[in-house]
Amino acid sequence: MMSEPSFEQSIAELEQIVQRLERGDVPLEEALTAFQTGIALSKKCKDQLTSAEKTLAKMMNDQDEELPFEGVEGDANH
Repeated sequence: MMSEPSFEQSIAELEQIVQRLERGDVPLEEALTAFQTGIALSKKCKDQLTSAEKTLAKMMNDQDEELPFEGVEGDANH
């Protein structure tokens, strides 16, 4: 079983797809497939970033209580 590609691997693949499509020398069917792959990679990367953001948005104090991370957008208390 293959493991999921890392965030960095997904971004690198997405960049390669964008570069190929920007060159404009990709046959239409291949371009459509590449575009669909790019959209899926983009969503996956966004989901990974959102998950990482949620993880970083919490800190533990000395009593192992979760505290909001200062500087998180939408945190009106700070």
